Amino acid sequence: MAEDATIGTWDTVVIVIYFVFVLAVGLWATWRAMRGTMEGYFLAGKSMVWWPVGASLFASNIGSEHFIGLAGTGAASGLAVGSFEFNAMFILLLLGWVFLPVYMAAGVFTMPEYLRRRFGGQRVRVYLAIIALILSIFTKISVNMFAGALFIQQALGWNLYLAIVIILAITALYTVLGGLSAVIYTDAAQTFIMVAGAIVLMILAFIKVPYSDLQWMYFEAIPNTTKHANISCGGIPPDDAFHIFRDPINSDLPWPGMIFGISISSIWYWCTDQVIVQRALAAKSLSHAKGGCVFAGFLKVLPMFLIVIPGMISRVLFTDDVACADPITCEEVCGNKVGCTNIAYPKLVLNLMPEGLRGLMMAVMMSALVSSLTSIFNSSSTIFTVDIYRRIRKQANERELLIVGRVFVLFLVGISILWVPIIQAAQGGRLFDYIQSITSYLAPPICAVYILAVAWWRVNEQGAFWGLMLGLLVGMIRLVLDFVYQGPACGEEDTRIAIIKNFHFLYFGIFLFLFVLVATIIISLITEPMNRDHLVRLTFDTRYSRAERQDDSVSEIEHDEDAEKKMQIDESNVQDINIKVVNEERSMSSKCMDIMCGSTQQSQQTEEERKKREKEMSDIREPNSKYTLLLNISAIVMFGCSVFLWGFFF
Repeated sequence: MAEDATIGTWDTVVIVIYFVFVLAVGLWATWRAMRGTMEGYFLAGKSMVWWPVGASLFASNIGSEHFIGLAGTGAASGLAVGSFEFNAMFILLLLGWVFLPVYMAAGVFTMPEYLRRRFGGQRVRVYLAIIALILSIFTKISVNMFAGALFIQQALGWNLYLAIVIILAITALYTVLGGLSAVIYTDAAQTFIMVAGAIVLMILAFIKVPYSDLQWMYFEAIPNTTKHANISCGGIPPDDAFHIFRDPINSDLPWPGMIFGISISSIWYWCTDQVIVQRALAAKSLSHAKGGCVFAGFLKVLPMFLIVIPGMISRVLFTDDVACADPITCEEVCGNKVGCTNIAYPKLVLNLMPEGLRGLMMAVMMSALVSSLTSIFNSSSTIFTVDIYRRIRKQANERELLIVGRVFVLFLVGISILWVPIIQAAQGGRLFDYIQSITSYLAPPICAVYILAVAWWRVNEQGAFWGLMLGLLVGMIRLVLDFVYQGPACGEEDTRIAIIKNFHFLYFGIFLFLFVLVATIIISLITEPMNRDHLVRLTFDTRYSRAERQDDSVSEIEHDEDAEKKMQIDESNVQDINIKVVNEERSMSSKCMDIMCGSTQQSQQTEEERKKREKEMSDIREPNSKYTLLLNISAIVMFGCSVFLWGFFF
């Protein structure tokens, strides 16, 4: 096992400077944000321009699990995993030009809220809220914490769970206090740090192993345990490592799955997941939201070159450690008997970067981790507060909802920590494969229902709900079977049942999507259609309509009459209290609560002003024709760029 460099004095200085900088940006955004209202805390007041929106989309997506997972999968099997990033360029165009116009016209805070307005009733909305939180725990929060902690463990030798606790303490401050505004601005700052640091490491990696040499050296990067100990099943690079389109039957990432299976999961992630869509909804107009999507799409070109290929170089430079196949050796190297490809990127950082720059890359990894966690925390608390807690406490005022949203973050963290040991053993130690497999079992039904909801008025609540239930049943069966029938260790016979052994998770995602799509359509057609007057500005073809919607649902910024009266009383009480504060000394705990919740910032909107603001939020017209033309041209260029990259790495 190769000895890694240690963190030096200048590395520590750089890391400290980074955290001071990020906290300063976060606190600045916190105090300038209107945090005392739902729109201010959860949608940043809908005031964001295109570049922080795009940077936040990218930073929220490229978390530490990408640096660990993409590089690890690249080290294990080559370039194919980079096609996930190229695929996202297409899907971001769908988000900006198809889905966002509908969401913004609907005037919603959350994705489950959109389905509530689209279908009426509560069961679809509540189910989607619960499954979104489950996916956040299983594929986002716990994965990010594990990946970031793994890097810290490799760099500093700390205990994995101690590293996780430190990560959470750093993340919590401005996430809980500042809301989405603080998250987006810190994401924008951290995007610059991530890209700059990763470019430096990429250059150093290519100096060590030029791409022309990598094309033959990668295939010779076979660990000694495989060469000399008769371990024929592990540690050998695949023959198609430099191609993204691979054998449809026997490869680890078959090409039909890479085209269609990934697209299904990507539509769920980029076009219906709260973490991503919430950033775009914070844009001040549809044009700025589209601009953010294009900016994020061009940034998605980078991970193949900044992360995947350096991961392959790491295998060449540290073959016995990164590509270990013997369980005993792997446990000595990284503490995981299944494999050590997840340490590919940390090995590069610790061994290629000089002192000071090594600290910069530590900061980059922490940037990736913190930006993703803050985004997930804010979005998950939004879903719980708006779509679940408000159902339980219909009379809750705005201040109570803001407190609940912040406290819920702590609950999410505790559950996620308990899931970390499962991730360590999942999918042969390849973190990115774990994420994609879980997504392929749970996300396709959601993707199918959202596509139908946006595209076709005839889909009704019965079809959506029972389609989701059938999809959940089938997906959970496969998910449970995957954990019951683990893949064989090196040298063992594969005794898994055929549906696990021969049915790749990407193919299963395609099957599940089509199954739910057909089931939802059939059930909708044999049940009563919805009143089309209820669908104004809730489908793609009605997105520009200015007709009055006969809404049988309840807006998240509206209340019933009793709740409205209670809110007015609460606001009057707040005003009275603020007057008394001038003459009376308040307790320290009350002052701290006001600071945390932004109570002193609550806007006193009249009913007329609130309705006017709602109308402005749902207006998606783009009056600047030159800017619209520029956006459309940029989208076409980005589309062409993605096609070129798919063809180049064919």
